Amino acid sequence: MRFLIVLVHVVIAIPLCPGLVQSIDTEAGASYSTLELERFDVRHLDRSVEPCVNFFRYTCNSWIAANPIPPQEVAWGTVSKLERWNEEALRRILEQASSNPNRSSIEQTIGDYYAACMDEKAIDAKGIAAIAPELQRIQDLRDKSQLAKALARLHRITFTISGQSPSGFYTPIFGFASGQDFNDATKVVAIVDQGGLGLPDRDYYFRDDPKSIELRREYVAYLKKTFGLMGESPEQSSTNAQVVMDMETALAKASMEPVKRRDPSNLNHPMSWSELQALTPAFLWKTYLKGIGASVAGHYLVYTPEFFKALQGLLIQRSIEDWKAYLRAHLVETVSPLLSQPFVDENFDFYRRKIFGQQQIEPRWHRCVRYVDRDLGEALGQAYVARHFSPENKQRILKLVGALKMALDIDIQRLPWMTPATKKEARDKLSAMEPKIGYPDHWRDYTRLRIIRGDAIGNAFRASEFELQRQLAKIGKPVDRRDWTMTPQTTNAYYDPHLNSINFPAGILQAPLFDAGADDAANYGAIGALIGHEITHGFDDRGSKFDARGNLRNWWTAQDFRQFQERTECIAGQYSEFVATEDLHVNGRLTLGENTADNGGLRIALIALLNTLGQTSKTGENPNGLSAEQRFFISFGQMWCENATPEYLRYLVQTDQHSPTTYRVNGAVSNMPEFTKAFDCGCGQPMVRANACRVW
Repeated sequence: MRFLIVLVHVVIAIPLCPGLVQSIDTEAGASYSTLELERFDVRHLDRSVEPCVNFFRYTCNSWIAANPIPPQEVAWGTVSKLERWNEEALRRILEQASSNPNRSSIEQTIGDYYAACMDEKAIDAKGIAAIAPELQRIQDLRDKSQLAKALARLHRITFTISGQSPSGFYTPIFGFASGQDFNDATKVVAIVDQGGLGLPDRDYYFRDDPKSIELRREYVAYLKKTFGLMGESPEQSSTNAQVVMDMETALAKASMEPVKRRDPSNLNHPMSWSELQALTPAFLWKTYLKGIGASVAGHYLVYTPEFFKALQGLLIQRSIEDWKAYLRAHLVETVSPLLSQPFVDENFDFYRRKIFGQQQIEPRWHRCVRYVDRDLGEALGQAYVARHFSPENKQRILKLVGALKMALDIDIQRLPWMTPATKKEARDKLSAMEPKIGYPDHWRDYTRLRIIRGDAIGNAFRASEFELQRQLAKIGKPVDRRDWTMTPQTTNAYYDPHLNSINFPAGILQAPLFDAGADDAANYGAIGALIGHEITHGFDDRGSKFDARGNLRNWWTAQDFRQFQERTECIAGQYSEFVATEDLHVNGRLTLGENTADNGGLRIALIALLNTLGQTSKTGENPNGLSAEQRFFISFGQMWCENATPEYLRYLVQTDQHSPTTYRVNGAVSNMPEFTKAFDCGCGQPMVRANACRVW
């Protein structure tokens, strides 16, 4: 997988895990082995900074100074520490499962996968031979009529390894999966979407600033080295590298822009099989569908028809030799971190060091834990939940969710700009919103997935095929509302507009985000604001287009929707003024949904806190001399304390739908008169916007 985008934090280009070592790499892992979970702590406050001037710096300066970025990270924050703490917990589970002679069948599955992933000696011995049969299949292609069958094979074995981003799939050429229908959320249909790029996003191929131009040169150099590692001559490697770059540039040009993709109506193109075939007559769709194990369906949701129209031209123009070079490059790019050390090193050097500024590769155990999580997540999750998430904590979070939903309901009723008809629709949607907390009610069954100790890349391929077939089997069937798209141990959360559900895995319900020993103010400022964030996603610029049942339907009056758009335009304009790094501003339209959720989530969390405390004004001071409101806002700020490399910030601002953490904090508090009152800020101070933005 090249890029795995997550809500709270971005984890990118995680190299697949070569190698079993007989002893733990204590030097590489030392920075993680002694991690302790963060807690709300007023000692992190920098009293030399006025909270009304720069609240992020006021809450985070001391933490930032004491927590430089470890060389194997691209960013390091309070949430990063929780993420690593979770991975340490998973490491202990997997090490025991890989060596325990009296293990259960689930423990054997996850333990053998981890052991194979850690077997560096065996992986290095195999080298490129580990994927020689796959490379030979590509090399044996005689003409473009065989392209569909070859692509189906690659999609089967790299579906989960390649991954997906908000801009489409990283699988070669395009992506094929299952998903809910936009017009009838009770149905599962086939999803066809753009894909096929090696750089993080389509715009990486077209930006004309010096750093972007240099990165494209570096990418071509990386492709050349990759072909060289496959055994090609320098001349052939150079030619093929440019072929791949040219073909990806053509695919990027045909791809829909990320901001445009935020509007679900731009993706809602239901088509019959014959209409899909008509988009790309040169591609044998029946052959492809048979190859991936999907029957011909009567309904396809084609997100990006223009992409497939352009693909038709590329299929005709490019020779079979060009397509073979492209497919070989994408296969090896995807699985390089599971190959021998030269492939691992080149992949890390480009994707992690040059794009993100990471200085050292992560320890092997760290990478292997993540790939067990990816491929056997719910099997691993059962052990994690048993150790780290109690039923009592689940009930506390459900109570918090109830308090936050009640707060938004109060907020909706009070809104002066929304008419009664739209308020009723909004409240109905909020009432129907389903909370999923901790872990699924029904665990996934992996008994049909074959895991072999000593076959790291084979395990990854088989796991990918297993997951793709699990998804394709849903097509044409009713939606299973029990499904989760994150594993229980994930340090993240999400809102699903099609299910109208908010989902909080156990992995994010730990300190400092949720601390059973902290007071209400600290918990509402952290996990409360995150719960509010996810709830608000149901009413942001994208979520607001879906109704209570998850259907794409306009439930607004024309007048109310105009009012809503004016308020979201205010948010977009505010964040577009922020400079993320050097010459790059935050993209206020790309980040609009997340910024709206940050602002709304913080506001309704405060309403919920005050309701819980049974008051509407400042409380008496605690021993630290801070009111409940002040502790609430400080907890929110401390949640986002983070150091990040300049390269990583450039990546974020160009591709991610979240603003940098500085602006997640300062952007939200500067819109809240409650913050102004809590810290006695004066008009004209930086944290007091003259024209504050507010949607919810």
